[in-house]
Amino acid sequence: MLFILNFLFSPLPTPALICILTFGAAIFLWLINRPQPVFPRIDLNNQSVGIEGGARKGLFQKNNELICYYFSDARTMYEIFQRGLAVSDNGPCLGYRKPNQPYRWLSYKQVSDRAEYLGSCLLHKGYKPSPDQFIGIFAQNRPEWIISELACYTYSMVAVPLYDTLGAEAVIYIINTADIATVICDTPRKASALLENVEKGLTPGLKIIILMDPFGDDLKQRGEKIGVEIFSLFDAENIGKENFRKPVPPQPEDLSVICFTSGTTGDPKGAKLTHQNIVANAASFLCLLEDTFHPSPEDVSISYLPLAHMFERTVQAVIYSCGAKVGFFQGDIRLLPDDMKTLKPTVFPTVPRLLNRIYDKVQNEAKTPLKKLLLNLAIACKFSEVKKGIIRNDSFWDKLIFAKIQASLGGKVRIMVTGAAPISSPVLTFLRAAMGCLVFEAYGQTECTAGCTFTSPGDWTSGHVGAPLSCNHVKLEDVADMNYFSVNNEGEICIRGTNVFKGYLKEPEKTEEALDKDGWLHTGDIGRWLPNGTLKIIDRKKNIFKLAQGEYIAPEKIENVYLRSGPVLQIFVHGDSLRASLVGVMVPDPDVFPSFAATLGIKGSLEELCQNQVVKTAILEDLQKTGKEGGLKSFEQVKNIFLHPEPFSTENGLLTPTLKAKRAELSKYFRVQIDRLYESIQE
Repeated sequence: MLFILNFLFSPLPTPALICILTFGAAIFLWLINRPQPVFPRIDLNNQSVGIEGGARKGLFQKNNELICYYFSDARTMYEIFQRGLAVSDNGPCLGYRKPNQPYRWLSYKQVSDRAEYLGSCLLHKGYKPSPDQFIGIFAQNRPEWIISELACYTYSMVAVPLYDTLGAEAVIYIINTADIATVICDTPRKASALLENVEKGLTPGLKIIILMDPFGDDLKQRGEKIGVEIFSLFDAENIGKENFRKPVPPQPEDLSVICFTSGTTGDPKGAKLTHQNIVANAASFLCLLEDTFHPSPEDVSISYLPLAHMFERTVQAVIYSCGAKVGFFQGDIRLLPDDMKTLKPTVFPTVPRLLNRIYDKVQNEAKTPLKKLLLNLAIACKFSEVKKGIIRNDSFWDKLIFAKIQASLGGKVRIMVTGAAPISSPVLTFLRAAMGCLVFEAYGQTECTAGCTFTSPGDWTSGHVGAPLSCNHVKLEDVADMNYFSVNNEGEICIRGTNVFKGYLKEPEKTEEALDKDGWLHTGDIGRWLPNGTLKIIDRKKNIFKLAQGEYIAPEKIENVYLRSGPVLQIFVHGDSLRASLVGVMVPDPDVFPSFAATLGIKGSLEELCQNQVVKTAILEDLQKTGKEGGLKSFEQVKNIFLHPEPFSTENGLLTPTLKAKRAELSKYFRVQIDRLYESIQE
């Protein structure tokens, strides 16, 4: 061999010979180490198939039978946790941290024991091990939230999350509707608010408050005066330890949680979800990803999305069933980047609002033409690999451009799932290129536990929400008055499966509206089947939509409140599901507007006043004041407005013959102004 090499390269000088051999060795190493594509398990051009009745099923469903569980020994939320304890060999389970400190961990056995003690305390206080017993949980994400929830499941009771982002009235409504006598909450501030409601006679049924954080004797004494017993979670666990009762596990068909959804108008609705609902939804994700990603005890998820919603809870069900870990953020979203860097999660459930910020930050940092060129080139090169099925974070472009972005999420993310609201195609493409991990989009709602469709492994296209999960079938039903027909592969999205809820608590009429006699859940969303068998969301049956953070908006309700403002003749409230806030177009009342402007020391024609920035600012302040007085929540308030001097009318095509706003036409007519309004908002 040496003789042959010497013969071939003898005329070459030694330095050239070394260069050729080095280059050859590099090519050889690249050939044997180059990343290999991962081929999809299904035909991505045909991701769902039709079944009887016009519905469709995903190809990951083995047959027409809907999946109920993934692991035979984990058919309830209680069994899921016990399985996690076994497969992790009592490994770390729940992580928490204080500022500038590493994560500390509770083991699976510690969590299980504490849940048994807390549950035993509740039984000692008079509760029965039965799914008609409801316990309120009013706290931010933290280990004690999971311990409280598991305490309910251990003794067949039902967890009812409370949350105050919808206003104090929602907490009162939930406590009364669910007949909650015991609330486990995190802070003395929340406990004080609960006591105030009892003092005012608003929640007379509340009798026990169990506090996670330390509190003073004054709070305890205040409770005693009105017949509310207050004690710490630490004391509750000790009481349960002294009066221990053996677990009384639930059955799959038993209720596990009453999840109150944010009502678009009126009060929130309590969706009744069983253990099987949640287990089936978690199982369908595991089934879909079993050849691509399977959680192990080495995996860890970051918990910051509200546990009061089902998306986060379903993700955690997947995590616990495989003995993996959950690390909680510190409770301040501004500290989430530091928590991510410290925890180094491998599983990252998220929402478009956060991903939009990451995307915007990266784009804004590429200020020079050269940086912009390099960024776009890096995205294009990495995305070309993604399209071939190559997912990695160690390429040249990762080291040069994307390493910093990946490090901001801890540097070890293996899978990212976005849900709760739509995500734009440019952002999704960027993430799939930049993050070096699997990135999926899910679609669903509380009433189907969390997800009903999910993008398939290997599918790098965007603009759709994937195919049906193996726990449900999906069909499109005609909406004739909106000109959507199932024969055209368009219509209202309807879901039937093992993940579909059992109805709304004490709301038979609303239950009948949502669930038909054949068990189909009517979502109110309008969908279209694409040629590849995936589902695209194209409209909403009613004038209701979601903002980027997942909150439902009923614009007509908001407009009716704003019409109480004196200077307003007409107003159109617009929201974009890719944005986190609302904007508006207001037509001023010509009889009131000039005098309103005069109080600001400004005069002029109607057109001139509409263009005046001082007047616009004053109008916006008046609208927000009117909105607050009218009970609008912060996310329902417009953040910017455009003043338009010409009224909406049938003549200009912006009102129907019955004088209702033609919302689609208004959106198109004011597209330029709406875009400018959003450009000036820092979301």
